[in-house]
Amino acid sequence: MSLRSKLAAFAVVLVLAFGGTVWSILHTREKQADAVEAAPPVPVTDLATVAAEPHIVFRSTAIGNDYGRVAMVPLTDPDGPRAFTKVACDRVYAHRDEAVCMYSKPSLVTTYRAEVLNQDWEVRASLPLNGVPSRTRLSPDGGWAATTTFVSGHAYSSPGDFSTETLITPLSGGKSLNLETNFTLYVDGRRNTARNRNLWGVTFTGDDDHFYATAASGATTWLVRGSIKDRTLTALREDAECPSLSPDGARVAFKTRNGQAQGQWMIAVYDLATGRSTLLAEKHSVDDQIEWLDDQRVLYGLPRSGSGPSASDVWVVPADGTGTPSIFVPDAWSPAVVR
Repeated sequence: MSLRSKLAAFAVVLVLAFGGTVWSILHTREKQADAVEAAPPVPVTDLATVAAEPHIVFRSTAIGNDYGRVAMVPLTDPDGPRAFTKVACDRVYAHRDEAVCMYSKPSLVTTYRAEVLNQDWEVRASLPLNGVPSRTRLSPDGGWAATTTFVSGHAYSSPGDFSTETLITPLSGGKSLNLETNFTLYVDGRRNTARNRNLWGVTFTGDDDHFYATAASGATTWLVRGSIKDRTLTALREDAECPSLSPDGARVAFKTRNGQAQGQWMIAVYDLATGRSTLLAEKHSVDDQIEWLDDQRVLYGLPRSGSGPSASDVWVVPADGTGTPSIFVPDAWSPAVVR
């Protein structure tokens, strides 16, 4: 076969491959459009009314034109009509006066953004974001925002095989602090300088200094207590990820492997005073950062199983190991309780 014939054949292959890709994209979009058209309408209510009372902010995963938008429901009617904001996020966390929205911006090269929003859901500030959105939290006084991203596109299923970047940023202005490069990690009283360290999943205390987070090296994870002023991270216990501090500041909820298969987690609550841990009643694997509904119950997202169109629901379970888990907000993800 001559060079010209080979080039012609190669060109035909490229055209067919390109055409197949275009057809696949158009077919997928057509199926998505059909699913949106066939989805039942989502009951809605007034945003200002819901925002004026205690409520839950979350990412709506109900199939329809509002998929991915941030919504809210009253605490008194979590499975009722929802009020939609004007923003869409992959991950969201909120207080009464501000929120953090993390999202991907698809293009030829996907980019990632994180923005601090005011109570009118207008952009107040932009935060540095260098990878796939994963976790975010605000300090109780609104002075700090924490973001965690995957910077290599991996997942939590293999602790030694991914890379994260976790930043704590002062919302009053100033440079972000990187938990890996700006803080010193201590495990069993010794400085840990392992090159494969990863840190993620911040939850703040109310003193404008301390926080809890996850540290990992190889296959080992630790619950750590951090100090912004001292730039230190101190390990408290092993096998704890994505901590969340209770409203009374006495306990930390987190996901734990507890002997489960790789990529599987249970939920536990750790008493900071006694060091006692309690496994909760949820038997599904929970890959989420827990949110406390109150001092007695916790919330978390679970992917929807089966063939239904919606992606996830927010579940609730007692924090003392008793009771039965149940859906609290259907078609939802990334909950934040606002009182």
